[in-house]
Amino acid sequence: MPIKFSVGTGARNARFPCGPRPAQILKEWFREIDAREDAMAFPNIRRAPLTRFAIHLLLRKAVQAAMALLQAGVDLAVIAVWLGHESIETTNVYVHANLAMKKKALAKIQPMDTPFRRFRPDDRLLAFLEAL
Repeated sequence: MPIKFSVGTGARNARFPCGPRPAQILKEWFREIDAREDAMAFPNIRRAPLTRFAIHLLLRKAVQAAMALLQAGVDLAVIAVWLGHESIETTNVYVHANLAMKKKALAKIQPMDTPFRRFRPDDRLLAFLEAL
C-alpha cells in the first residue's frame, strides 16, 4: 500500500511502499501533524525537511547497528522488534551473513581433528561458471 509524502527540498512527492500496519500509523501521524501550523513529518535537527541523503544516512546507520547486534549474537527476533518489523520473516530478507559469520558457523560444524580448509575452485570450474 504506497502512501505519498513530501521529502527534501522542492517538496517532491515520494511513494513509500509499506504494509497495512505501518501505513495506518503513518496516516495517523500525518493527520496529527496536519492539525498544527508549523507541522513537518520528518524534520532534521535544524527543523528543516530531511533530505534524501539524510534519510539514506539514517537507514545506513540502522543497518550497521542491526548487523552489529546480529554479529554480537543477539537473537534475530530481538533485532526484528528493534527494527519495528511485525514478523521475523521480514527481517530474514535483509540479513546477509558476512564472511566472519560464515567462518564462525563453519567452525562449529567441522570435526575437531580436521583443520579448516577454504575451497579453491580450479580454472575449469571458474570457466564453466563464467560461461553461465
